[in-house]
Amino acid sequence: MKKIAFFDTKPYDRQWFDSLNTKYEIVYFENKLSPQTAQLANGFDGVCAFVNDTIDKKVINTLYDGGARVLAMRCAGYSNVDFKAAYEKINVVRVPAYSPYAVAEHTMALLLSLNRRIHKAYNRTRDFNFSLVGLTGLDLHGKTVGVIGTGKIGQVFITICRGFGMRVLAYDLYPNPNLDVEYTELDKLFEESDVISLHCPLTEQTQHILNEAAFAKMKKGVYILNTSRGALIDSAALLEALNNETVRGAGLDVYEEEADFFFEDFSGTIIHDDVLSLLVSRPNVILTSHQAFLTEEALVNIAQTTLKNLDEFFEGDALTNEVCYHCIEKKVTENCKKQKNGRCF
Repeated sequence: MKKIAFFDTKPYDRQWFDSLNTKYEIVYFENKLSPQTAQLANGFDGVCAFVNDTIDKKVINTLYDGGARVLAMRCAGYSNVDFKAAYEKINVVRVPAYSPYAVAEHTMALLLSLNRRIHKAYNRTRDFNFSLVGLTGLDLHGKTVGVIGTGKIGQVFITICRGFGMRVLAYDLYPNPNLDVEYTELDKLFEESDVISLHCPLTEQTQHILNEAAFAKMKKGVYILNTSRGALIDSAALLEALNNETVRGAGLDVYEEEADFFFEDFSGTIIHDDVLSLLVSRPNVILTSHQAFLTEEALVNIAQTTLKNLDEFFEGDALTNEVCYHCIEKKVTENCKKQKNGRCF
């Protein structure tokens, strides 16, 4: 029986993996995977990691020296993996789509809560304060939403927004010709959108796609939503845009420096991150701790896909959900072994 080391494990992870696993000896570690904890995986055949683990060259080499030959990311994102270091040592697989509905629905929940001040109303009525002063919102019907990134999650969010009667503008580095949506340039999206929602991966091209220059082009009173990756937004620039009231409100499920904080309880600790502290303190900011994916359906899909990925690796099959180093490095031609053999190496 192959041994798999699970890092950054929470009770909701164990529940579904324990119920669906029949082939592997799984050892759960609460610690995040990092250069300091990678040695815990010595003697394991594979490692399962999550979105905020640190998987740099040092970690890759430690895992490889300890016997691990597959890294199963139980998430869609992989910007935290050093693929150059992993190439020809450790195959990297992921869960490309666990539930686009979960993330898209959470995004709309953030927008509705921000716009109709649900969080403020809840706190008031708990104290028997039934005043409506300061709770005025906007009709979303007829407003324009700019969706940056039109993959599966972006498409579901577009469908939800259309259900509210919103006009949709979209931007994507690689527009989908089969998608019935009005693609436009970023400048037009910034200038015309009442709501801007981010649903794109974090790459060199998209890092800080919302920066000081971008906020300067937006119409006054825009809502900003981010349930994708924290570094898509320059957090300091967002704070300034909130201060000058360019941004009416921000709904964030991710944060640029979240790896040091998210998924843990710091309620009794002084947070030494001034930007995060300021964002949390703003009455027109709702920050959730990377929970957009967290539905029962998504957790089941994550466990099923991760276990299937491991099955394919250990049974010598083509790796359906492998992240190919050549593809990452834009060398996808005849040099890409995955196109021929079903594996990156």
